[in-house]
Amino acid sequence: MTLPLYGTASQSVGFSSDKARSVLRLRSVDSAAERHVADFALARTPDEIRRAIEADWPSIFVVADGAIDLPGTFKGRLLAVPPKYDYLADGDVMGLDHASRKFRTLYRRNSVHNSFLVTERCNNYCLMCSQPPKDVDDRWILDEIKESLPLLDPATRALTFTGGETLSDWEDFIAVLKECRDRLPATAIQVLTNGRAFANSQIVDAWREISHPNLMAAIPVYASVDHIHDHVVQAKGAFDETLLGILKLKDRGQRVEIRVVLHALTAPIIEDTGRWIARNLPFVDHVALMGLENTGFAIANDATLWMDPVDYGHGLAKAVDHLSGAGVNVSIYNLPKCVLPKSAWPHALQSISDWKNGFVEECDRCDEKNTCSGFFTTGRPRFSRGVRAITRGASAEGCRAVDHAE
Repeated sequence: MTLPLYGTASQSVGFSSDKARSVLRLRSVDSAAERHVADFALARTPDEIRRAIEADWPSIFVVADGAIDLPGTFKGRLLAVPPKYDYLADGDVMGLDHASRKFRTLYRRNSVHNSFLVTERCNNYCLMCSQPPKDVDDRWILDEIKESLPLLDPATRALTFTGGETLSDWEDFIAVLKECRDRLPATAIQVLTNGRAFANSQIVDAWREISHPNLMAAIPVYASVDHIHDHVVQAKGAFDETLLGILKLKDRGQRVEIRVVLHALTAPIIEDTGRWIARNLPFVDHVALMGLENTGFAIANDATLWMDPVDYGHGLAKAVDHLSGAGVNVSIYNLPKCVLPKSAWPHALQSISDWKNGFVEECDRCDEKNTCSGFFTTGRPRFSRGVRAITRGASAEGCRAVDHAE
């Protein structure tokens, strides 16, 4: 099931016309926490609206059908959204554009898959990009993130920053990461970046100075040869800049994850790529071998990119063996266990964000469902011919399922 993370409010009252946008945090009507100017009482029923007014909440966020009729004595801010946003809960953070009433869910306190989009600009143009780049002035997004950080639960386990290229406005973004260091020191911070900016020593030195205890740069390397990587990212010279950036980060003691998205241009050579990383970059902190999310540019390039995971499973398992043998921490993301060789299962993680993660009917009788990644529900999902329930019973069907996975 795909959660709706953005939409248009059905009603908006009391927001300043002098300011284009607001960041707001939802709070239970009965919350005893100290109130912030951004806090809105979260109400779903007329009784909760009444209680919010009686408790002198100056701002109310309503999830309900129809227009909200407030007493004339209420002079505060009101935002109302349709019932499909009923998943919203105490501690969640929203961004609102005043003029259009468009809003986005920026952070969900009860989720372990929170991410902030930093920019839609990028100096790569990847063939399978799930967030196709735009040449726009979107520096306001960083201001919105800065407003959001003080509202996040300090107990947040993990936070991801994504793009576009997150280091497009690197000085402002470094300042955001320093804010994370000060406000969220116990949170694992992961930054998705193409890594090319780190070829610049000024930028990599500024990154080192952040000194967040759990900061990771997640950088894609799509092949062990430059022309394949450069073709995938549609940027000549990108491979050399990316590798130089990784080397400079590690030279300064920074944490680095290498990501390889698997499709028809990268999957057939994944064993060679894994062996090359194991030999040349064994000092990286993690390698993620990732199934393709069929959305964004991947849909437009489907004929070029689609490859059934069953057809590259053997090479993927060999890549895992090379990396593990070199002592590299390696994981498989976004691929269900049933399409993988059984030897690879211990490395296959539940990695798809909860708001876009689903299963098919065949999964209902699978013994591995609770530890399986499942599937993307976004874009135009593609399913392997190898999808089938893994069962451990004595039936012939169950035995075939396990044999297939091996």
